[in-house]
Amino acid sequence: MQFSASSFTRLVRASGVYDVLVTAPFATPWTFALAHSQLSGINQALGGSALPVFAPFHVLFACLLGSVVLVWSLLRIADPQQRFGRYDGAARMMFATWMVWALSATGEPVLWIFILPELAWGVAQWWPVRHA
Repeated sequence: MQFSASSFTRLVRASGVYDVLVTAPFATPWTFALAHSQLSGINQALGGSALPVFAPFHVLFACLLGSVVLVWSLLRIADPQQRFGRYDGAARMMFATWMVWALSATGEPVLWIFILPELAWGVAQWWPVRHA
């Protein structure tokens, strides 16, 4: 099975939309505080512990990551090129790798909510594309 070029373009755009929805809460300290609280509650509901409190330095790095991913997502929505999808697929595999590392170190179940979609988007964006 291969994607058509137009289907792959839609996939790249859809991955950008997904990232905007998931990453926007990480882009500011105020939205991150709410997201952190929600993720902590979800983790506890899944049988994990409360997430650790973030100091301002930790929040800075979360917001830097959120801001960069948000801009990268908007680029893929506006210009969903195949090469951007390939780069995004590679980035998702790296993200998933570090999330699996964190899962092995902490056992926190909320990480699965991020790992599975990252792997799925990563594989999809490395799937072969049929060219006319």
